[in-house]
Amino acid sequence: MKHLILTGACYVDTILNVPYFPGEDDKLRATAIQVRRGGNCPNSIEVLQQLLSQHQRDETSNNAGPRTHLIAVLPACEASATTMIAESFGPPADVPAPNLDLCLYRSGHSTPASSYIIRSAATSSRTIVNYYGLPEMEAEEFQEAAGRFFTKYQSSEEDSSLWHFEGRIPETTLACIKYLRSERKSSTGSGKDITVSVEVEKPGREGLRELAAVANVVFFSKTWAENEGYDSAEACICGEGANLPDAALLFCTWGAQGAAALSPSSGAFVVSCEALKVPAENIVEYAPNR
Repeated sequence: MKHLILTGACYVDTILNVPYFPGEDDKLRATAIQVRRGGNCPNSIEVLQQLLSQHQRDETSNNAGPRTHLIAVLPACEASATTMIAESFGPPADVPAPNLDLCLYRSGHSTPASSYIIRSAATSSRTIVNYYGLPEMEAEEFQEAAGRFFTKYQSSEEDSSLWHFEGRIPETTLACIKYLRSERKSSTGSGKDITVSVEVEKPGREGLRELAAVANVVFFSKTWAENEGYDSAEACICGEGANLPDAALLFCTWGAQGAAALSPSSGAFVVSCEALKVPAENIVEYAPNR
């Protein structure tokens, strides 16, 4: 893939470390505070940048690897939160910075999507309160952004792209995927080389199965799988694979037990990977540069 385009929410997280979780109307002094960029897709880009940097160091040819792009709703371009988000990626010097030109900048808005996280030392629990006050992305806005991408970055049939969706608003996401499928099957030749991946994460969220049915790559979460009655990652991808005609790859994560992957065309051959065993005292939460 020459381009990796990730579509989803971008948050600013405020994390308060406290000795214990406070009761209602209590007053409690925090031991530490941290403000950082969050959101599934921006965090995935952070990891991809590190992998691409490693690829660049290991690659003996001149292949620079894929370019990453983010499509997210952000405050106005001049807002301080937007500047903080842009600067937070801090990419390695040997790979291009993520492209944020496809993001939707909301004029007149200065407050980003925000998460307030209370982390209790007593129980290691994290209580999260979200705030999202920005106008959500419409399918037409995505199509306009995607059109600009195709014009600038994928005008040739030799180029390829992977479009990943967080699956926050399934109805809108489905319209976006259908647009990409129409571009892939363009009547002006053989169409564009486009791969679509989606996250199926939130239990009970209507429309996620419909998204999985039209994607090439699907990522299932443990919480979603358990809600559907599966007792393992392997059971989830084998059970779902039979109903996903377009899927080339299925993944399911299972916390400390690792993850599993399946290519439906291979039948029931599942690849499982155990989670890395890390001593509790060595576990840290990664904080990207601000």
